[in-house]
Amino acid sequence: MAHRIGRPPREGSPAQGIATAIFAAALTTTGCQGMAMTQDSVPTASDSAQLGPLTEWPLRFLRHNFGITTYALQEYTVVYADRPYSGGPRPAREDVHPNSLNASGAGHLMIRNFPPPAVVKWKSRDGTPLEADVDIGEIFRDELVLYEAPREEISDRTPMVNPDIVMEINDRTINVYMRAYLSLKAPRIPDNRYSNSRNDLVLAWSRTY
Repeated sequence: MAHRIGRPPREGSPAQGIATAIFAAALTTTGCQGMAMTQDSVPTASDSAQLGPLTEWPLRFLRHNFGITTYALQEYTVVYADRPYSGGPRPAREDVHPNSLNASGAGHLMIRNFPPPAVVKWKSRDGTPLEADVDIGEIFRDELVLYEAPREEISDRTPMVNPDIVMEINDRTINVYMRAYLSLKAPRIPDNRYSNSRNDLVLAWSRTY
């Protein structure tokens, strides 16, 4: 149906009075809704943590990435955040490249803190079957970012921190590490402008079974 545009009512007429009242009511209602939306849109302290450049310390994280690295075992399966991981025989860490652990990363991204514990089943180097539930949420229950850089060296322009959590299964031992990317105020190597960050692998938890 086509919409027609009629002539505006005469000034001072009853029709104009009605139109004015309707417009005023609509304006009042719109103003109230705008205020409510503004108030609702203000994030809580927990929701707003680390959504942009750093403004608060200590550093906290709301989401994390997850990965697995393995050594000195015959086979393994891990289920965490509804994603399965599995693999076959792996040599001891000392028989692999010396930087292999430090180079390990996380391929499962942006996991909301925290899913149920990781279910780990594996066979150690001598073939012993082992099982463990590793509670990532309990290990990082305070949601604090772990890092080794001195506070005074970290730039306030560090972007949002979604750290890597890396689980290492090594023979009969499970280690859990955190790696967080942090921008620095100045390069660590003066002549290398690309050395203005750190992402150290920090051990958070370890248990031998």
